[in-house]
Amino acid sequence: MAVYSSVISRIFFVIAGFLIGLLFGSFLNVCISRLPGHKSIIHPPSHCPNCGAPIRWFDNIPVLSWLLLGGRCRDCGEAIPWRYPLVELALGVWFALQAVRLHTVLNYYFWTPNRVGTTFDATSSIIINLAIAILGFLLIGLVVMDWQTHLLPDAFTLTGIVIGLVLVCTQAVFLGPAQGQVLLPQNSIRLSSAGAGGPDKGNVFLTGPEALIGGRILAVCGVALLLLLVRWLYKALRHREGMGLGDVKLIAMIAAFLGFWPAILSLFVGVLAASVYGEER
Repeated sequence: MAVYSSVISRIFFVIAGFLIGLLFGSFLNVCISRLPGHKSIIHPPSHCPNCGAPIRWFDNIPVLSWLLLGGRCRDCGEAIPWRYPLVELALGVWFALQAVRLHTVLNYYFWTPNRVGTTFDATSSIIINLAIAILGFLLIGLVVMDWQTHLLPDAFTLTGIVIGLVLVCTQAVFLGPAQGQVLLPQNSIRLSSAGAGGPDKGNVFLTGPEALIGGRILAVCGVALLLLLVRWLYKALRHREGMGLGDVKLIAMIAAFLGFWPAILSLFVGVLAASVYGEER
């Protein structure tokens, strides 16, 4: 019975995550259409870019309206790009995956009879789950905007850096006593940091919050400086721009959410994928 209940609740989480993702995907399409041109995402309301007719609420249902309209504007018959339902579906699937992870976290920490871990662990896991969901929203939008306009708007990259760091600070608040702290060996120089707790296994060099927040800020600065150096060297050698500042802000945003080495890995994968794409073209 417990297994059956867990399966039902997981299905509910998946459906809820998918539907919420569709709604956010519809909003993301507005951002994709307007932000590269520095237009407001609030005013005017959704309208056909060809004839200017406002989009009725029943024609603005994610994916379904596009299918019922046959991919065309109800008023002028202009084709609605495939990008709209694809972005909505992509974000729906992404949010559904994060909903499954959230269900696993809640089930592990709260719903099982003999749960393991503390409230600190559960809260930290939920914040990480939220961060990954937001990062997916930002990256899907940036990928499409870069593909269509070759622009990476600051409204996504810089805002993403701020959101990533705020979430890291929030996660640091919920670290357990002595969790994540950096220790020096007992025979080394005696250094301590205020607020350290837990059993003394060495000299506390950094508390958990200091290590987490400081490490993430250093990650953002480190990857940004690395790409700025590459950008400067390319210009010095080739006497032309080889990389925009948008790419620097993008990699810094990824570091704000994931840390230094995941950001470097994403840079490597991105360069590899761009090379393959360039060869095919």
